[in-house]
Amino acid sequence: MKRSFTLLITLASILIISCIESMAKNNEDVIIENEQIKLIITSDGTSKSLVYKPTNTECLIKGKKIPISTITEPRPYQNEVKLAYPNKKTTFKSNSIRKEGDKLIIGYELIPWEAKVSIKISPHYLAFTLEAFNLTENYGISMTQPPISEMWFLRLPVRNMGHWGDWLNVIWSDKVAVNVLAAEPCANVDSEEGEGYQILQAGVDEKVKLTGVTAVLITCATDKLLDKIAIVEEDYKLPHGVASRRHDLYNASYYWTYDITPTNVDEHIKYAKMGGFRLMNIYYPAFLESRGYRLIGNYNVYRREYPNGKADLKAMLTKIKNAGITPGCHFLHSHIGRDSKYITPVPDHRLNILRIFTLAAPLGTNDTTIYVEQNPANTDMANNRRVLKIGTELISFANYTTSRPYQFTGCVRGIDKTTVNSQPKGYMFGVLDVSEFGATSVYLDQNSDLQDEVADGIADLWDAGFEFIYFDGSEGVNPPFWYHVAGAQYRVFSKLKPEPLFAEGAAKTHFSWHMLTGGNAFDVFSPEKLKKETIKHPFREAPRMRDNFTRLNFGWLGYWLPSEKTIGTQPDQLEFVTSRAAAWDCPVSIHANPAILVKHPRTADNFEVFRRWEEVRAKHWLTEKQKQMLQNPEQEHILLINEQKEFELVPYNEIKEVAQGSREIRAFTFKRRGDLYVVFWHISGNKKLELPLNSRDFTLMENLGQEIQVQASQNGNSTVLPVGTRCYLKTHKLSNDKLVAAFKSAKIIN
Repeated sequence: MKRSFTLLITLASILIISCIESMAKNNEDVIIENEQIKLIITSDGTSKSLVYKPTNTECLIKGKKIPISTITEPRPYQNEVKLAYPNKKTTFKSNSIRKEGDKLIIGYELIPWEAKVSIKISPHYLAFTLEAFNLTENYGISMTQPPISEMWFLRLPVRNMGHWGDWLNVIWSDKVAVNVLAAEPCANVDSEEGEGYQILQAGVDEKVKLTGVTAVLITCATDKLLDKIAIVEEDYKLPHGVASRRHDLYNASYYWTYDITPTNVDEHIKYAKMGGFRLMNIYYPAFLESRGYRLIGNYNVYRREYPNGKADLKAMLTKIKNAGITPGCHFLHSHIGRDSKYITPVPDHRLNILRIFTLAAPLGTNDTTIYVEQNPANTDMANNRRVLKIGTELISFANYTTSRPYQFTGCVRGIDKTTVNSQPKGYMFGVLDVSEFGATSVYLDQNSDLQDEVADGIADLWDAGFEFIYFDGSEGVNPPFWYHVAGAQYRVFSKLKPEPLFAEGAAKTHFSWHMLTGGNAFDVFSPEKLKKETIKHPFREAPRMRDNFTRLNFGWLGYWLPSEKTIGTQPDQLEFVTSRAAAWDCPVSIHANPAILVKHPRTADNFEVFRRWEEVRAKHWLTEKQKQMLQNPEQEHILLINEQKEFELVPYNEIKEVAQGSREIRAFTFKRRGDLYVVFWHISGNKKLELPLNSRDFTLMENLGQEIQVQASQNGNSTVLPVGTRCYLKTHKLSNDKLVAAFKSAKIIN
């Protein structure tokens, strides 16, 4: 009896120990690691730890219970949840996770769905692919897919380390970087800000794709991040964003033109070389018949200056390349011109529609009031955007009612030379998605194949010999914008062979990083506002782009002739913008038209500024100390060529109210090698300046080391100087105050 009792106790102990071990096993943390990374997820589905192993650096914030995954439903669907909770958009957190081979099985609170996520462990990254959703119990309704609006399958609360790249989705310090990166266009990669951390996350959107979507986690030494991303780009056959950032032309500025043709290409090349530009960006109306800011839709309609079509375009691009300049093209890839074949005589069914309405009464061919079932409230009333697409016809409207009977009133039928039609009651139609920029183009439906058709046309033109591309109008897509902005770019980019050396674009989302080397160029600012707007916009963006391991374009720069309304484009303005850009290893770009360039008296001086700074960029001449100096927004600088024909960078300061308040003279003081200098010029002509200084007290130079003779006045108390192109006055006898005062009181002699 005693032995039986002892045996029973022993068996019970074994059973208890086995149960405890089983429970412990079921509650084990999930560990995923390679030689560089160790990621730990608790069994209840929260992010616990992310360690960069070579330095034992913990990258996650501590003390936060952040679910590794979430599912958002537009409303609860399981019957018991629907009854117990409000019917509104609801997010359900992960509450369990287990590892089965190379799969993670994630469970969620309240809802009976599990997500299956496969793991690929590379020496350089961890890849996560959302494979499937599994229903763990009967819903009681017919549903094979979870009714989700969005889902995040990877969420990591990475602590702030000093740098946050919101485009690349990377947090980094001087030593360690953590990056959650899309490995394909359909991966929704984003972040959520917390106190002292960012939740880096990757997921899916039901409007795009629910399964078969991959994102990667990179944790590495910061100076190796681009190497790791390059491996991901190779492994997943992505555009080569890293290689483009390592290209010799990465920091090169470009000469932009919209009117270059085979007949004037030599003139454009002359000015481009005068400014030292290594790149030339050509806007498509330069070679295609198109009026204004839009594509015409027929890519074979060349301008009459190209009688042999593509052959002439190819020959022109070859001439540009032979001059040592790399040509690129500029397209509005997501726009359709309102004068194109896609609009008239019958608007294409693949144009984007903003809102859908249903006819509440038949529409006759002569009706000017359209009755609808839905309330038109909040329909855009901007001029030229009030357009309805009904069958074969586009119709403009003057107004609408917001109480029944709902109606569009003051309609004009058959606009844009479209075909007037009649439609029955119950017919569905929509508000056309007309561009908010000038209303001369419409946006195509990115869910159709029209973007691919446009891409084919651009690819055919690209084949003529272009090497880089600007994606203008990238914001002109339908939601979800995180997907379609980059998606539209990718649908074009992937058809360009060979792959562009680099690209820029008017808008960007996460996946764009692999294509857009430099983000965007800002639009043209007037001369009087240029310095202020440069600081306000590109200068402030530059450090953010640096945090994303990339750069931006500090252009576009306009080119303005001096007139009664403006001083026009002047050397100090260009010096300011291009030097601030160089401070962040960024280029600029100039909108150039030879007809204007030849009329501007200071074009030689202006383009000499470009030439010097482009040489600095090409040679990587600036030191880190000089770049930091140029990052001071309050201090202007000038790039000199000294007596030994070498570059010198010095700070300089503007003399306000030169020549008794005349705007005709611009002058700046600087010091070098113990001497005081003034660089000065006339904004638009060649005149003389009577300066109240003795000619023996200074030297006038055309360039440093090249003296110019000056004319002393009869009494010797003043000197008459020529004032036209940039000249330099040098003195070691006069104080700065006396020199500034002399220029302020000087007189212009016509």
